[in-house]
Amino acid sequence: MARPVLFLACALALFACSSAVASAEIVEHSFHVQNLTVHRLCHQRVINAVNGGLPGPLIRVHEGDTLVVHVFNKSPYNLTIHWHGIFQLLSGWADGPEYATQCPIRPEHSYTYKFNITGQEGTLWWHGHVQWLRATVHGALIIHPRKGHSYPFPKPYGEIPILLGEWWNANVIDVENQALATGNAPNNSDAFTINGQPGDLYPCSSHDTYKLEVVYGKTYLLRIINAALNNQLFFKIANHKMTVVAVDAVYTSPMVTDVVLVTPGQTTDVLITADQPPASYYMAAHPYASAAGVPFDNTTTTGIIVYQNSKPSKPLMPALPAFNDTPTAFKFNSNLKGLVNGPHWAPVPLEIDEHMFVTVGLGLVACGSKKATCAGPLGQRFGASMNNASFQFPTKLSMLQAFHGNVGGVYTTDFPDNPPLVFNYTDPNNSFNTSIVMTTKSTKVKKVKYDSTVQIVFQNTAFVGLENHPIHLHGFNFHVLAQGFGNYDAVNAPKNFNLVNPQIRNTIGVPVGGWAVIRFTANNPGMCLDAALSPGCALAMGPSNRHCRRERAHAFHNLATASTRSTPLLIYRIVVHFSTGRELNCTFVIVVFSNLLWFLFMRGRAKLSSCFQ
Repeated sequence: MARPVLFLACALALFACSSAVASAEIVEHSFHVQNLTVHRLCHQRVINAVNGGLPGPLIRVHEGDTLVVHVFNKSPYNLTIHWHGIFQLLSGWADGPEYATQCPIRPEHSYTYKFNITGQEGTLWWHGHVQWLRATVHGALIIHPRKGHSYPFPKPYGEIPILLGEWWNANVIDVENQALATGNAPNNSDAFTINGQPGDLYPCSSHDTYKLEVVYGKTYLLRIINAALNNQLFFKIANHKMTVVAVDAVYTSPMVTDVVLVTPGQTTDVLITADQPPASYYMAAHPYASAAGVPFDNTTTTGIIVYQNSKPSKPLMPALPAFNDTPTAFKFNSNLKGLVNGPHWAPVPLEIDEHMFVTVGLGLVACGSKKATCAGPLGQRFGASMNNASFQFPTKLSMLQAFHGNVGGVYTTDFPDNPPLVFNYTDPNNSFNTSIVMTTKSTKVKKVKYDSTVQIVFQNTAFVGLENHPIHLHGFNFHVLAQGFGNYDAVNAPKNFNLVNPQIRNTIGVPVGGWAVIRFTANNPGMCLDAALSPGCALAMGPSNRHCRRERAHAFHNLATASTRSTPLLIYRIVVHFSTGRELNCTFVIVVFSNLLWFLFMRGRAKLSSCFQ
């Protein structure tokens, strides 16, 4: 009897698998990245854009689909595309971080990304991943439920991506390079944008305002994406309530609010009902700037919601929170809860294998030779750090190539689980304390075993000044167990961990002068450096938005996954944003060990090649 039962079980499993495959499709796009002349804020500018648009192409897929994107780099700069928030299961080589999982796409060259989208649905996005190109090279990536499935809320009348961006009246590469040359912070942006338009509060912009027409009584799903480089943004719609139903492509318990906060890289899905008197209403966004005394772009971008068949009228303006309204920011972030038993819900892992306590802050890096002149504080350079390690990417060989070729001297495996010095992390009196503010550059990795559970406490520090730090983890979602202010209390804080219905996301803002605790399972197999589906197994964690570069108002930190010689390596990233905008080189890497998929990885080993062939 046992054999027939086993055969029936296998047949049913095969049928379920074939049905899932049958419902999936291959979605194919071509990206032509090249110069585009645009007029904004009384200036004519040449930017880099995809297919002649800002934002770039909207990608729509269903859960289970395979996405294929052919990228043709016709710009004058090196380029990669990062698929922000995609797990990249068995396709870590397609994640996009340059000199981590792949070599840059050189000018007049092309590259094809191919990956399957599994276990995710909601709003994500894609963006350029070399230097500051993502300021204008970005777009929405919408993952609809698998065909035959539905949302865990009534189907909306319409779905609209709302991309919040940042604009400079200058070449963004020049802005970044100037900051790199001086060691000081980059220049602030000149405007913010909604779907590429600054809005009519800016000069010469009366016709550069995004407009959304709505039908009275209908409900709409706004898919809000913060594509800004450096600023967290408050978003509000005059006289309309919003119901948050998802963040970072993970469903939440419905939360009614009149204001949304999104950090760079985050997405928030909200339902709004057009239930107000037919007229025109502003949607507006401006910065949440938590660093005291630091200059920032204190302007407001607007779009207009226009009721169908309403009489022309001056739009009503919402009352946005003050730029430094930390209580409102914390209330929004801490009140979000996960939708237990909703689609793709994952319970909190209770057994912890790896504990890490990671200080996150903006410090200083030595200027260089005695003859060098730097414009940062104390005559040094700004440098972000985690546990006093300021991350630096290779320049000639990707980390994945170094692992595959067993090349030494590219990275080390000694990233510390704890900071080298215990002190009062959030005491403002420690700002510019020369005994602790200096850091050094390195490429350090932390190893963990495959399928282990990792808990990380991120602790804000006052090396240069206190500010909120968004942190992004590539290749994984994580549970946000708790967040608070001051120094983390290892005895009492765990008593208040939410182990029942915490929010799940890929990007979190560590509160200004505070801490956040995340937990995730290092179970993402897959890796390679080309478009072939040849997986390996590993997990990486660390910061940096691009190769050895500085980002204004934020520092990206890379997550890199590595393994032993017998294990494939997958590089992911964590992104740490500094709203003051300094040198981005703080990171740590988590390496996940597993021999499970080594043979699959080896099938694709011929795809690995030098960055400079």
